[in-house]
Amino acid sequence: MHVIHPVILCGGSGTRLWPRSRKARPKPFLPLLGQRTLFQQSLDRAADPMRFAPPTIVAGSAHCAAIEEQAEQREGAKLIVEPAAKNTAPAIALAAHSLPPEAIMLVCPSDHHIANVQAFCAGVEDAASLAAQDNMVAFGIEPNGPETGYGYIRKGAPLGPGNRVDRFVEKPDLATAEQLLATGEYVWNGGIFAFRAGAYLSELAQHRPAMAAHAADAWQRATRQGWQIHPDADAFAAIDGESVDYAVMENTAQAAVVAADMGWSDIGNWDALMIARLADEMGNRVSGQADLIDCRNVMVDSDSLRVSVVGLEDVIVVVDGDEVLVTSRAGAQKVGKLPGAAQQ
Repeated sequence: MHVIHPVILCGGSGTRLWPRSRKARPKPFLPLLGQRTLFQQSLDRAADPMRFAPPTIVAGSAHCAAIEEQAEQREGAKLIVEPAAKNTAPAIALAAHSLPPEAIMLVCPSDHHIANVQAFCAGVEDAASLAAQDNMVAFGIEPNGPETGYGYIRKGAPLGPGNRVDRFVEKPDLATAEQLLATGEYVWNGGIFAFRAGAYLSELAQHRPAMAAHAADAWQRATRQGWQIHPDADAFAAIDGESVDYAVMENTAQAAVVAADMGWSDIGNWDALMIARLADEMGNRVSGQADLIDCRNVMVDSDSLRVSVVGLEDVIVVVDGDEVLVTSRAGAQKVGKLPGAAQQ
């Protein structure tokens, strides 16, 4: 069994979960599924000291207060405070510099939901075994439908407990997604990765040398305040931001994928959250005060007002303080375009 170093990436504002998710308290720091927030659940999944080292959290300064409040006392944990938002590739580089070169990193977003933790841990062990051989491993999620909101990975030749990556596919339209699923060769790209810290930095230096150099400079000139580490702002500002998918995974010859069926969701919008919640016999989900009559597949999420819904299907109603959202399930992807979400 490998000792795995969890790296929790805290970023984004979760605009498609407005009005519950706001800049002051975005999606990762909300208890959307259970009593623990998504961020706390991310830490909980990697809390077994027999399997995991203390976590490394990477976040912007705007999220530090919530992290300080919710991370609890985890001995050996560290919080790397990004001076600016530069996407995931530089954020992971900072985390890699904080670890020994041989350390196996498990990079996880802070705002995903995983229903089957046992399957997740089994996938982590498979990914770690490939990462120990200097493969750059992506977690592939076994698809349950032609989802257009996720990228896809085509599985190539077998490789130990996983497969070599044949190719990455951008978020497809519905017809393309249906074609991909029909082949049985594709999985969703779950945005979770495993690699050795030194191998990641080597790949980054090969494919994005300027980014690698600026990230290394920012780390070398970092300052420390307790468990917080503050990379140099000027050096980090020189980076052209890019995702780990584009900067490394789509360029490396060592890309591998481990498929897992672990009840994963990125909780990317209200419909995704609805699917992740338990339903009654009519498919309805209620949180807060609500009366539903002759409704099917309706979700009400209210923190204050009583909501009454009669005779509707596939509708979501959210009340957050003085803000009210009503959307069809099909329209949930567009919530982030609302003025309230964009200007929060």
